[in-house]
Amino acid sequence: MEQHRTIVFEEHTLHYRDEGKGHEQTLVLLHGYLQNLDIWSSYVLTYMRSMRVITIDLPGHGYSETFGEVHTMDFMAKAVKAVLDDAGVYQCVMVGHSMGGYVALAFADLYPHYLRGLGLIHSHALPDTEEAAQRRMATCEQVSQNRAGYIVGFIPTLFDASKRRYMNQEIKDLQDQCLETKEGSIVAAQRGMAVRPSRLKVLRELEVPTLFIYGKNDPRIPVELALSQAMEARHAEILLLDNVAHMSHLEERDYIRPRIFNFVHTCYM
Repeated sequence: MEQHRTIVFEEHTLHYRDEGKGHEQTLVLLHGYLQNLDIWSSYVLTYMRSMRVITIDLPGHGYSETFGEVHTMDFMAKAVKAVLDDAGVYQCVMVGHSMGGYVALAFADLYPHYLRGLGLIHSHALPDTEEAAQRRMATCEQVSQNRAGYIVGFIPTLFDASKRRYMNQEIKDLQDQCLETKEGSIVAAQRGMAVRPSRLKVLRELEVPTLFIYGKNDPRIPVELALSQAMEARHAEILLLDNVAHMSHLEERDYIRPRIFNFVHTCYM
């Protein structure tokens, strides 16, 4: 794959990759909290022969710089738009995992005309409850005291308990990837997620197809919430996976890869 491309956005540097240029269909993949664009490498290698694929290090993640004390989802969405403008992309299917889904929803709110389709992987349109926002502030304190310990302990909880043993190497690789995220970046992301607004109106009004992917054993998104999100969209496809927690794109990679691939083609029909 090609080297990272960079742009300057609000006096800071953003990194992204742009593969498969020349194809009519474009897919934008947004990683989750603590991760970076490398989480999508196996997807890009599969897709780039058939479609253009753009992956982005969101602000404060990977090689992209930290911009301030709070990275709101709207701010990250504007950063994504800056990347797409730099790449000359004005129509795409956007798929985001977890925090990346929050960013994709903010993007859909701000720039709906850019989208041919929207995919949410273990993500949703509701704001934080007061309790959830308080937990984020507690996480910020924990990170300030022991960033590495927090990350190493947090990552395995994202995987279904039945998979942790045989996915031990994937978990270790993800821990190593996430350990590159600095304290200030983690805090900025947590603060940004804590203040995000409801995007239910966005789901209800979005005129393009929406794909929802959830795990039945995801401790962060109960099945009832997953189903209710799909009911909000006008044109929804939902995958509800057994023995999957919060990382289906790694836990069931061989299943999820073709489903996203087919979804993109459907959006361009």
